[in-house]
Order: sequence, then structure tokens, then C-alpha cells
Amino acid sequence: MSIADITAGKSQVGSDGLRAQLDAMQAANQRDGAPDRARRLDWLGRIGAMVKQHQAAIIAAVDADFGGRSRQETLLAEIFTTLSSIRHAKGQLAKWMHPRRRAMDLSFLPARARLLPQPLGVVGVISPWNYPLFLALSPLVGAVAAGNRAMVKPSEFTPRTSALLAEMMAQYFAADEVAVVQGGREVGAAFANLPFDHLLYTGSTNVGRKVMAAAAANLTPVTLELGGKSPAIIGPEAAMDAAVTSIVRGKLFNAGQTCVAPDYVLVPKDQVGVFVEKALAVAAKFYPNVADNSDYSAIINQAQYDRLRAMVAEAEAQGAQALAAGSGGGRKMPLTMLLETKDSMAVRRQEIFGPLLPVIPYEDLGAAIAHVNGGDRPLALYVYDRNRGNVDRVLAETISGGAMVNDCLLHAGVENLPFGGVGASGMGQYHGRDGFETFSRLKPVMYQSRLNGIWLLHPPYGARAKAMIKLLLKR
Repeated sequence: MSIADITAGKSQVGSDGLRAQLDAMQAANQRDGAPDRARRLDWLGRIGAMVKQHQAAIIAAVDADFGGRSRQETLLAEIFTTLSSIRHAKGQLAKWMHPRRRAMDLSFLPARARLLPQPLGVVGVISPWNYPLFLALSPLVGAVAAGNRAMVKPSEFTPRTSALLAEMMAQYFAADEVAVVQGGREVGAAFANLPFDHLLYTGSTNVGRKVMAAAAANLTPVTLELGGKSPAIIGPEAAMDAAVTSIVRGKLFNAGQTCVAPDYVLVPKDQVGVFVEKALAVAAKFYPNVADNSDYSAIINQAQYDRLRAMVAEAEAQGAQALAAGSGGGRKMPLTMLLETKDSMAVRRQEIFGPLLPVIPYEDLGAAIAHVNGGDRPLALYVYDRNRGNVDRVLAETISGGAMVNDCLLHAGVENLPFGGVGASGMGQYHGRDGFETFSRLKPVMYQSRLNGIWLLHPPYGARAKAMIKLLLKR
């Protein structure tokens, strides 16, 4: 399938047919009931086969949408991560679907308690542009593993990838199993207003508020995967070379267009110069020629590029120093360190989502922790230190969606760890078993024993019942 074929294809579901599509899925769900394990494995297998068969087309579409996306980054962050999540779900599905025992209070014995995982029905997924395949399919893996049908609304800012996703899904799934909806803001708003059984949104905090408000009209439960300003803290006893290498690698992966990328770095006051010098050197080593380097990804579009340039210009106008690791070209922007920034600057107030890195000095570890706690709770927090006490203090005294010690980004790819934000960085979580549970209802069930003592509490409440109640109150 060529890029021309993809862009010429029509949307599987137009904006006028959104409610009709949902109705058809709900009717199919009522007709067929909860799918068994074999059918869920089949669905997961189809997603995996789809990605493998169309790998070359996926890479080409993402590259075209970005105007230059590193092939290796697409393989790692889109293809590998998606296939990894599918493999994990297939291997663990039997365990996830099994009823779970819950202990029964002594007062209710010999009754038993269980949690029965059941699919919710039809779920919606709204995915962003920065990882247009993985962030559409990773929630879908959890949704179908849990036995749901799903509608996916990918970003209009990656039209070729979105069109390809719609074409592929139509080949591998019936329209009442999984459907892809294409369109701009109007379609996105209409999608968020549908009465799904669950809605997962990945994107900006501002749009997340609107999605939540729309879902509230239908009492639709939501999972919001947002962003924010994820800090990296260089502790007083950090291994500086390893920390710098990790932060530069994480910051420049996908040119910083990653929700869990280090947004800014807190460095001991007397080590700022060392950090900056090493970071610029590492960036130049990784990407000696940014403009013509196929390993380095472009900023997604001109509007985003202009936004980043405006951030730098505003910071410099207010007295900040900008130090770039070489020069860029087109929409490829090199690592740009920003020193002497102020709280009033956009680079300090807004999520950057690009290769700009404010470096903020601190006097002691307590001051660094206070700086983090003074802002919204971040999606991720990174602490670099070889002293276990320092690490434990940072982890204990800060709150974030997730955290990683002595590295960055990688925790988001671990299927056995839940992924999600807290406060302004989101609510709810998914990945692995946690994704299965997000898209399931763990129905609590109590099984009464044929032999039980409830008859001792039947009215009329005579001496026997009063004695039993007195005994229960003593426990």
C-alpha cells in the first residue's frame, strides 16, 4: 500500500455516522455477549499481524507526516512497543480473565467472595500525533483484551498515519468490532460527546479538560493521559556523565516530542557549568549534523516549530541565555539549553514538547524538591543519584504519575508497570494488567453457603437475635 493509496482512501467512519457506528457496536455487543478468551486472542493476533504486515507502510506514513521521522525511532517507539504490548497481553490473558478471590470477613463465613472481570462494552480512544501508531494501538490492546469493541479517533495532525490506520483496521476487523474515525476538531468534539462505556484520551491538559467535560454529560468514565513539566533532578551524588547521557538521549528522542521527556533539569548550583558543557558535547556526538541527519526527527509541523522558536525568543528577551548544540534546518531543531530562566517565561510555565531544556540551579536537595512540589504534579519524574537516601527522599517527598531512577523514558514501555498521570498530568492508568482492568468491570460477587447462620438474625428480633448482634458488635 503506497502513501498515495492511503491518502486517497476515505475515512472508515465519517463525522455524520459516529452515533450510528456506536449504535451498531452496542447492538453487536448485546447480540454476541462477552467474547471468550479465544476470540480475544484472535483480536490481539489480528492487531499484531496488521502491524507486522504493514510495517514498511507505517514507517513511510509516519515519516511523511513528520517531514522527517527517524526510522529507528519509529521501529522502537511505534512497532516494537505495540508488538511488545500484544505479546504481553496474549501471554497473560488467561490469568487476567480468571475470577479473583477475595477474603471473606469472619462474620460472613462460610460465604465466599470473588471478583469477576467483565468487559464494559464499547470504548473510545482519542490518540495524539507524537506517537500516532503506538498511542492509538496500546490502549486498543487493553480494550480488546478486556473483551470490548472500540472506536479510535487518531490525530488529524498525522493524516497519512491516521488514514493508513483506518485502511488497515478495515482489512482486519469487522466494522462492529473496531473502527477508526478520521477528522478534525469538530469530529473530535463529537466523538468525545458519544456515550461510550469508557473513554481514554491522550493529549494536552487543556483539551483533556474539554474531553472530561464532554464525557461528564453521559457519565462516561474517563482515563486522561496528559502531560506537563516532567523534571529531571541531578542529585548531589549523581554520576554526572551517565546522567547527562541519559537526559540528552531522552530529551532528543523524537526531538523531545514525548509526553514523558525531561521537560527541565534541576542541577546543583556548583555543577551547572559542568552539566551544560557535557550535555552540549553529548548532543553533538549523538547528532553531529541535525539538519540532514536521518536519525534525528523533525518537529511535527510549522505551528509547533514556531511555538518553540517563540519560547526561545521570549526567554532571551527576558534575559535568559540560549546555547544550541549546533544548527538546525527545515523543522529540525537542535538541543537548546536555556540558562537563567524565570518563572514568568513560557519555557517555565508550559510543557515544552520539543528539544529545549531549561537548566535550573538549586542550593540543596530540599530546594529541588520544593521546586517540583511548587508546580502541577508531573507525569514523570527522574532522579539521578548514587546515594540511596537521596533517591528515597525525592521519591517519598514528591508526587508524580511515574518515576525512574538513574534513567528516563524507559519506564513508560514496561507492561508490568501501570502508566498514567496524577492531578494536572492525568487520571487513571493503563498498560498490561492495569489496562485490562481499566477497560473491565471487576464485578464483586458474594456466594452464600447453603449452610449459614443468617437465620439467627431473622425477625422478630428476640433474645437470640439480640445476643448475636451483641456478639457481632464486640468483634
